[in-house]
Amino acid sequence: MFFYLAFVGSGSIGALISLPRLIAAIGHAPNASPVTEVLTGLGIDLVAVVVFALLYRSEVKARDVQIAKISREETLASLKVELRNKRVVGLGQLRGIARLVIVVGPASHLEEACRASEPYFLQLVERGVAVISFATDGQVPNLEYSADNESKDESEGASVKAEKLWRGVPIYTTEWTRWLMEQKKLANVPADSPVYLSLRLDGRVRGSGTGLPPWGAFVAQLPPMKGMWSGVLDGMDGRI
Repeated sequence: MFFYLAFVGSGSIGALISLPRLIAAIGHAPNASPVTEVLTGLGIDLVAVVVFALLYRSEVKARDVQIAKISREETLASLKVELRNKRVVGLGQLRGIARLVIVVGPASHLEEACRASEPYFLQLVERGVAVISFATDGQVPNLEYSADNESKDESEGASVKAEKLWRGVPIYTTEWTRWLMEQKKLANVPADSPVYLSLRLDGRVRGSGTGLPPWGAFVAQLPPMKGMWSGVLDGMDGRI
């Protein structure tokens, strides 16, 4: 941005210097440069001013968008959730610990999302996914897996399995609702539409959408938290 402004200033100074030379050339002053030569130089200066001014403006807009995005994510990180063990934490405290998926909608939608996650339960847990469910209709959803669909590698009951993935619920829901309404407005999403939000391990937003979360896509895209695929770049698991 500094260099863009420097080039704008340089071009502007060059254009100002060219104006008296152009007047002298048009007036056929002694030792004046040819009009075409002066016009060529003036045109180059003006084009440079316009181009670098547009580049500077574009850079300012990109910077403002990025600052606004970071600000929204920091506000999200300050929102509180109550985990299954009754511990209250801010989302920011879970950075580096879990890849959060926030599912928002009426209780029936949350129950459907829970059922849809059951076939991927073990893979999601291996990838550090933890789900925060926000029932917008004030009802308490039944977030348990069916007892007759046990994982081959798990001996826990269905409710214990669900608790390993569906980890908590928001508290201070007024703040949550305000934040979600702002995001829906920015994305032109209807206020009553069920949505999901996927966070990277470093807490940045990696994806969002309406309807049910794409559990299968999460399994395909995210590396396991342990093993040969884990590493220092696990926190940057996807574009923001």
